[in-house]
Amino acid sequence: MSRLLPPLLLLCLAPFASAAADAGRPSRADLQRVLERHGRSVVHVKGPRKAGPGVFVGAAGQVLTSVAPVDASFTGLNATTVEHDGKSLPARVVLASQDLQVAVLAAPDGTYPAAPVKVLRDGDSLEGHWLVGVLPATKRQPARPVLARARAARAPFYDVPLALPAGSPVFDADGRLVAVVVKKHRRGCRVLPLNAVKVELASVDMP
Repeated sequence: MSRLLPPLLLLCLAPFASAAADAGRPSRADLQRVLERHGRSVVHVKGPRKAGPGVFVGAAGQVLTSVAPVDASFTGLNATTVEHDGKSLPARVVLASQDLQVAVLAAPDGTYPAAPVKVLRDGDSLEGHWLVGVLPATKRQPARPVLARARAARAPFYDVPLALPAGSPVFDADGRLVAVVVKKHRRGCRVLPLNAVKVELASVDMP
């Protein structure tokens, strides 16, 4: 009888281990909420170098994207366009950081559907947390939400095993924007949390 105890204990403990591993895992409703917010707040950015996605992070028209479409030499210039709601809007480059690999743009004055954001507090980390991105639509299937856990990379970055293009927003389980993709790599993508962007913007005049 004693020989049966270890296997029995394992069977009893397995559900608890699974529940712990899935703690905080976004539900289908969470994924749907992210998909809806993504559809409203994500734009297409065209710069002098490249094009890619971006996301409204301010109701006044601030857009967060990767640095790929622009570089620091275009800061302060209307060097990009933001495609939103069927319109192509001129956008000024507020920030272009090669170190952080992100850019912040400013669309014309107006009211825009900014994504709700969450900025990490000092000492907080995304490591081990579930994050949600949205794979772009293709000819064969519509855009769809996908999720994975974040892994720590060279500070202040994190790696996420999701095949998302640079400039894509990344959300938490509550549907809040927490990071932006700065580049793709063979194991997924590298993201930058919003607190690092906030620090960089502290000395920049936002419109």
